[in-house]
Amino acid sequence: METAKLKQKKRVPWKKIFIISIGVFFLLLISIGIWAYIQLQKPMPQVRGELEVAGLADEVSVYRDEQGVPHIEAENDVDLYFAQGFVTAQDRLFQMDLSRRQASGQLAEVIGEGMLDQDRFFRTFGLRRAAEASEAAYDEETYGYLEAYAEGVNAFMTQAIENGELPIEFRLAGYEPTPWEPLDSLTIGKYMAYDLNGNWQGQAFRHWLAQHVTEEEALDLMPVYPEDGPVILELAQNIPVDIKSAFSKTGDYLPHPFAGSNNWVLSGERTASGEPLLADDPHLGLATPSIWYETHLTSPTVNVTGVIFAGVPGIILGSNEEIAWGVTNVGPDVQQLYFEQRHPEEPSTFLYDDEWYEAEVITEEILVADQEPYEHEITLTRNGPLLSEYASFDEQAEYALSMRWTAHEATTELQAVLDFNRADDWDSFSEALTSFQAPAQNFVFASQDGTIAYRANGLIPIRPEEDDALLPVPGWDPAYQWEGYIPWDELPTIINPDSGIISTANNQIVDDDYPYHLTHTWAQPYRHQRIIDVLYAASDHTAEDMMDLQMDVVNLQAEEFVPILTRALGDREQSDIEEQALTMLQDWQFEDLRDEAGPLLFHLWMDEISSQLFKEALPKEIYDLFEGRANIVDEMLRDADEGQTGPWIEKAGGFETLVSTSFQQAVARATELQGEIPNDWKWGEFHQVVFNHPLAAITPLNYLFNGSPLPADGSRITVKAASYQTETGIVTNGAGWRGVMDLADLENTHHLVGPGQSGHVFSDTYHSQREAWVNGDYHITSLQSEQYQPLSDHLQLIPK
Repeated sequence: METAKLKQKKRVPWKKIFIISIGVFFLLLISIGIWAYIQLQKPMPQVRGELEVAGLADEVSVYRDEQGVPHIEAENDVDLYFAQGFVTAQDRLFQMDLSRRQASGQLAEVIGEGMLDQDRFFRTFGLRRAAEASEAAYDEETYGYLEAYAEGVNAFMTQAIENGELPIEFRLAGYEPTPWEPLDSLTIGKYMAYDLNGNWQGQAFRHWLAQHVTEEEALDLMPVYPEDGPVILELAQNIPVDIKSAFSKTGDYLPHPFAGSNNWVLSGERTASGEPLLADDPHLGLATPSIWYETHLTSPTVNVTGVIFAGVPGIILGSNEEIAWGVTNVGPDVQQLYFEQRHPEEPSTFLYDDEWYEAEVITEEILVADQEPYEHEITLTRNGPLLSEYASFDEQAEYALSMRWTAHEATTELQAVLDFNRADDWDSFSEALTSFQAPAQNFVFASQDGTIAYRANGLIPIRPEEDDALLPVPGWDPAYQWEGYIPWDELPTIINPDSGIISTANNQIVDDDYPYHLTHTWAQPYRHQRIIDVLYAASDHTAEDMMDLQMDVVNLQAEEFVPILTRALGDREQSDIEEQALTMLQDWQFEDLRDEAGPLLFHLWMDEISSQLFKEALPKEIYDLFEGRANIVDEMLRDADEGQTGPWIEKAGGFETLVSTSFQQAVARATELQGEIPNDWKWGEFHQVVFNHPLAAITPLNYLFNGSPLPADGSRITVKAASYQTETGIVTNGAGWRGVMDLADLENTHHLVGPGQSGHVFSDTYHSQREAWVNGDYHITSLQSEQYQPLSDHLQLIPK
């Protein structure tokens, strides 16, 4: 009996200890949760009340509307851009810092050795050097605004560091940002020129072809058949440069192959209101936060709204009280690779015009987290930096590749941006365009006086007859030097066309009579064709119609190629699933809707055709350089359908075999992804948008910074652009901003910024437009203070 009591007494403490331990454990979890919540909430910007800020001359009011768009009201322009820098940093400081670091080649300093190759690439490319070369070209007034913007960023940065309120990303990455400079804004501007110019890699690709495939195969992959094709190939064949080794790691840094945009403008004769309508949706990388930051700026000299890159003052795309404007990428050949011949005994000496000259060699120290700094050598020839040696300095190589680029010159695009904001008609806007040199862009314009206009604007080189921009050319021969730039008043321009319609979608913008070379590589024509089909179909368009058109998913490529491909399949024996899949595809109405099965099979089929043609013949490093591939493959298929089978299709077994084999593979992949009933397949189960945060690559931070994937309509070739990774289906490129401006009501404009305005994960506007981006739910941003002030958070910035 006593023994039993003793045993019972011994059990009681263990039970209590267990209960207490569980309680302590949950208390610890709650404490950690509260701490984490505080850490995430602490950096949230102050958006109400008063805030003393050193550097202001007068008080500035900042109203943030329900979408987080700041309406900044200042008494003078210096305070306006100071406040824009302060407010943008409140929302996007980590993004701003990563942007300048990426463009400047300074990521390894805070992330580590894994970024060293990328840093070497961008140091060699020289975006920051190009920005430094541009500083002196800015007029005193504009540079003063750049300084004011930088002072505003630094005012916020100082407060955030002193109060321990830096965004959580800085604490996770373990570093603090350094002060902002006007040079940082200029460098971000140069990065956008880099992101929208990329013909050098096509030249490198075609040089590799000349070295590794037959003459017939090389010519088959040219964007156009060059005059004297064998002659230009012979030059490339005789100059050995190892393209695969030189650019083996650049695939992750290259501009997106499907970067582009849509824009159009209608005269009042084409609209229900009788006033012009303008729409613009630039297609760049989709991420959290958005590459675009929407802002409304007001001072005695400006009242403008639209979007800008975080880290840059002003509004680059948008409208003021009198005008609206938008852009797409012209995509001209503004880069040129040059073969450089090195002196056999002096590695920094190169040949030009039968004489040897000493190139400039600079050494830049790249800081690397937790390691010794890396000394990076950059050789600057008279044509530009040696791009083929960014990863290693091989003193034994007789030949190397340098690159000339228009954006390496002193350019003043940010001056143009601020001048756009104050323009009030086509004359003042076109005058502002004279300062916009890189990247070359298709500008569309509308004003309240009824004018609509277009201009392809920027520095575009005049090439000698010997240089057709298809391949690298001898850097030692003066005959291959550019002959200046296309004169400004001879750039393609349209003012008030009789049709009342101007539209661009990276399509060919000039005919064969235009006296200057622009490029050989245009976007596939389908987006532009669909846009003009819709615009010409009516003369009473509304802003709602323009928004609908921006979300349009009619697939004209499928409309063209499904009959061609199904005809090529013929009567070949197929499995039951293949027969069902083919019937489903033939019944499809050619719209890339998320709930449709047709888009999944069609796009897998087209992707598989490229894979069948090139996967074994082209190393991945070379495939990444393949400029204009989509257009080239389309043309191959058209020719084959007409009985003109090219060498690559012949190598794949002939047209019918290529089509049949790729169809079988596409059906097999769709079956693996979504089961054995083709009618149940859904494009949106594969084609989804995430808006990846840069730190989401680190598990489990993806659960913190990313939302769940959303099924998305559209594709690479629909007006609603949604380009995706072939392997995963994740949408990576599209219209991060969509804008529609009705000149009958410029005080209220329609916008979409996916996934939202804020860079703070706990903000209500961090992902507030994710679903809106998918579904096309625009918001209105008003220039009227009586409209936005009552519904907004109000922060008053007070001079300190």
